[in-house]
Amino acid sequence: MQTIFAFDTATTTAVCGLVRNGELVGERFVEARSVLAAADELMREAGISPAELEGLVVGTGPGSFTSIRIGLATARGLALGLDIPVAGVSTLLAFTGGRPVIDARRGEVFTSGPLLERPERLHVDGERLVGDGAVRYRDLFEAAGAEVPADDHPDHRPSALRLVEQAGAYDDAEAVEPLYLRSPDAVPGR
Repeated sequence: MQTIFAFDTATTTAVCGLVRNGELVGERFVEARSVLAAADELMREAGISPAELEGLVVGTGPGSFTSIRIGLATARGLALGLDIPVAGVSTLLAFTGGRPVIDARRGEVFTSGPLLERPERLHVDGERLVGDGAVRYRDLFEAAGAEVPADDHPDHRPSALRLVEQAGAYDDAEAVEPLYLRSPDAVPGR
């Protein structure tokens, strides 16, 4: 595939980007609800029309339940409307420069190794940690021997190019499943 729109909405900062022939054309970091507006802006700046997109890559989590749903709904709507295939990629694979640690709230983090864990239980000595969870629990992790880059370092955000690089098979949008590691907070009433 030559022209791909990739995005991830699972963390506190959503990423979206255009990748053409394996090269990043442009990338934006926005709130999850602004991904489509940012995509439109990227495509206009690059002179690419939606009809030129050949595939989508979407981050599947773990992360915020609502944000993951926004991302998957957006991917499904775009894929159906443009008649293009989609690949889902774990949000943990969208980070570069270290072990990803995503803030899971409730005093927990999502990371490689144990996927959901309390930060004080992670073995991080000598590791470089990236992501919003690494920033939130910086003091704890640094005391345990980890390196955490400055709060504004780009490695703390997922990468659209990395999403495309990690994508496997492209399929129907309905085949892409979210990676939920806990039940949602909101449940239907009886």
